Amino acid sequence: MNVITYHHGLRPDQRARAAGLYWQAFGGKLGRVMGPQPRALDFIERVIAPQFAIAACDPHGQVIGVIGFRTPHGSFVGGGLPDLRASYGRIGGLWRAGCLRFLAQDLEAGTVMVDGIAVSADLRGHGIGTELIETLSSYAQSQGYRALCLEVVEENLRARALYHRLGFMVTGQRHSAFTRFAFNFHRVYEMRRAL
Repeated sequence: MNVITYHHGLRPDQRARAAGLYWQAFGGKLGRVMGPQPRALDFIERVIAPQFAIAACDPHGQVIGVIGFRTPHGSFVGGGLPDLRASYGRIGGLWRAGCLRFLAQDLEAGTVMVDGIAVSADLRGHGIGTELIETLSSYAQSQGYRALCLEVVEENLRARALYHRLGFMVTGQRHSAFTRFAFNFHRVYEMRRAL
């Protein structure tokens, strides 16, 4: 494989590709609430905060992987009701905002939370996800953070195994009938790695 570079942030011309990768990775979980796909992509591209991302790029500068993160200063895919209304309309934005509240979690002091990791489907299994996590860990440590946290759904056995190999430990779990209905998952494991 050609040389892959990893860098903090996204250029404006990389936003659509990053949004597409994010939806490719999380559309199955978010689709019931955030679909249809064209509106979801419009929303994600609209709210992406490039400074809260690490990108993996091929030699031509195309994004082939991205890891978003959240700190007390913002998040990769945030946005609010005005953004939801812009992409889904007044009523559609309102009910989606209510559903998304069930996913929000408080951020513990001194931690960076992974806000999604996505790698192009044809390049999975080449260590890109691992390198994105390691690059984010180095960046977070350089900014004075003490831990990297993430959440993974129970059904995603491959991701859970990867995170465990990288030194993440399960620190808690949560579940709800509503998330099973709205987002098609029941249990979420909270994992943490000291930096």
